[in-house]
Amino acid sequence: MGFLNNIFGKKENKKDNIQDFWNWFVKHERTFFQIVKNSDHIDQNFFSKLSPKIDALRKELYFLTGMYNDDIAELVITPDGVVKNIAFVEALIDAAPSLPNWKFTALKPAIEDMEKFKISMYGFSFDINEMHFYPIEHIYRPDDVDIVITHPEYTEENKANIAHGVEIFLDNYIGELNSIITIDNLNVTSSKQATGELIPLIKLKDYLIWREKEFVEKYTDINHETENDSYTAFEGMLENNLPILAIINTTLLDWDGKASHPWIVILRINYDGNATNGMPDQTTYDLMDKFEDELMACLPCDISFLNIGRETADNLREVYLACTEFRKSSQTIDQLIMLYQNNLQIDYTVYKDKYWKSFERFNRTVE
Repeated sequence: MGFLNNIFGKKENKKDNIQDFWNWFVKHERTFFQIVKNSDHIDQNFFSKLSPKIDALRKELYFLTGMYNDDIAELVITPDGVVKNIAFVEALIDAAPSLPNWKFTALKPAIEDMEKFKISMYGFSFDINEMHFYPIEHIYRPDDVDIVITHPEYTEENKANIAHGVEIFLDNYIGELNSIITIDNLNVTSSKQATGELIPLIKLKDYLIWREKEFVEKYTDINHETENDSYTAFEGMLENNLPILAIINTTLLDWDGKASHPWIVILRINYDGNATNGMPDQTTYDLMDKFEDELMACLPCDISFLNIGRETADNLREVYLACTEFRKSSQTIDQLIMLYQNNLQIDYTVYKDKYWKSFERFNRTVE
């Protein structure tokens, strides 16, 4: 793909129909193609019309465009790292029509010839031949893929800009999806501050393939039966003197197979507890329990969900789940949230946390 013009912006979740979007696009695709091909004020003539249509489908979706070759324009739809939106973006692109002058792509793809590829951001150049990496190994978290990349112009003063440029470069090098799946933690430094043996960055892709293959072979088909697990109730007070209650499967927190369920889902249910000391009233409490029961009943068994527990305080309930993959989880949760949208205010986050570090506070409480 040639130079990509991009647009970023928060999106309203209006839930328009995917087919309606593509029907609209088809009506204007010839005009849009000419705009992209001629670089004819793309922001004004294409993006300003596309943006509200993308807005109406899903929040936190973004897009890129450019000429794939002389006769084909490419439109890339990206969740920009938001894991819960990956499955939706893939479904959106799967539904795209076949048009002779357009190529539609889900998530930012990898560049084929990285030896000739470089980007410039914030006045800095990002070139695969000038950057190196080294992994950090953790004795107690051996499956974490913790990568440090060195950049020749890195300083503490320009750390944020260099780090952002490296992230964009990696999306182009290994692809956005691989960046999300294969790297658990990423840091940037200078070669002088490096604490490991420097490896040419061109070898990073092979290293990540090897680590991912090793991980999959190690944890395939590992599951945990929760029938005989122990659950612990926690009570406390927040800084604003409101109570906080949690029920956590503490047997799960001691399980040595956590990494087999590396994707964490946190559902957040907001409610009005101002009259009940920050806690839900009985009607809301029962409704939230009903939602949680239906959620666990709807989740596909083949992706192995574990209910870690929940925490309730200050007008908010959080429900914690762990699973082996993220696509079916987000699809199932999206559907169920739609069913409850008139009764409960629900949102959620999906992220990777192989060792469930998010819940260490409950381990410390037990100790």
